[in-house]
Amino acid sequence: MTKSPKNFADRPDWWIGPPEPVDGEAEQAPDVLSVLLRAVRLRGEELYCVTPASPFAVLFDHPGGTIHMVGDGEFELEVDDESEPRRYQRGDVVMLPAGRRHTIRQGRRIDPSPLSVGDSRVDVGTHGEGTRWIAGTFSYDDSRGGLLHGLPPIVELRGAGDQSLLWLDVSAQMLMKEKLEPSQGSREMIARILDLLFIQVLRAWATGPKATPGWLTGAMDPVVGAAVTAIHSNPGHPWTIERLADKSNLSRSAFADRFTRRVGQPPATYITQVRLANAADVLLDTTAPVGAVAANIGYESEAAFSRAFSKRYGMPPSKWRRQSEPKPAS
Repeated sequence: MTKSPKNFADRPDWWIGPPEPVDGEAEQAPDVLSVLLRAVRLRGEELYCVTPASPFAVLFDHPGGTIHMVGDGEFELEVDDESEPRRYQRGDVVMLPAGRRHTIRQGRRIDPSPLSVGDSRVDVGTHGEGTRWIAGTFSYDDSRGGLLHGLPPIVELRGAGDQSLLWLDVSAQMLMKEKLEPSQGSREMIARILDLLFIQVLRAWATGPKATPGWLTGAMDPVVGAAVTAIHSNPGHPWTIERLADKSNLSRSAFADRFTRRVGQPPATYITQVRLANAADVLLDTTAPVGAVAANIGYESEAAFSRAFSKRYGMPPSKWRRQSEPKPAS
């Protein structure tokens, strides 16, 4: 008979756990994108299979993110604060991660028909041949600016039907099946597939030729990605250019140059930004004294931390914490 452990902290005799780490070998750090996605609680929401007859104009006004995958035909995307429309065709994917109001249209100009969260329609008409696309929406809480900071307002994957992005076709087929042939668990399946699409589109964009400098582009870079991950995993560590360059197997100057081109900021500036963002979260989530928070993220004095924090967030740490406290009921 198998012997039970004396208490739940002990492991039974038959337990075979992971191998102990070799001396000097650090555990693999959590990747930056996963950490931020957990923090914002990303959640796929609504799915629409849109097949309107031309001319059409469909308004999307969702507060979270929206993704469009063009199956057949073509359409124009009009964003409220852009003067020129963008044109997309079969195989293209476009994602608006920050909830910008926009209209999908084709043909002569007509007033847009709103399609928003809570709309019960699966289709906006079904008229056979013509433009067909899948639209999905997401919700998240990015009130502290961690995920969206550094991402473009519109993420494009042109010709994503390419074999290297076969996952898009598979995802689209699975979404269509769950939407048009619903069964037990279909709503959860749709939500999770949309989550995966959000991640896959971001990763494909960040490694593509149209990627703009930012934390994700840097994290996905095969050379400086390890340094970006290390900074986020332990922002309070006394990082130096030399230590980070060693992680990337580059000289100090080559590392600083590549890091700046990929991330959009010099390493020292980025480290400060990550430290202060980490401190802002800790101040809101704990009751730790300001001095302890400062020391934990690498500042030698509370005064220096307060100056840097005020410059970044427009107020001292103590006020930042107070303004987030729930107000007593009147």
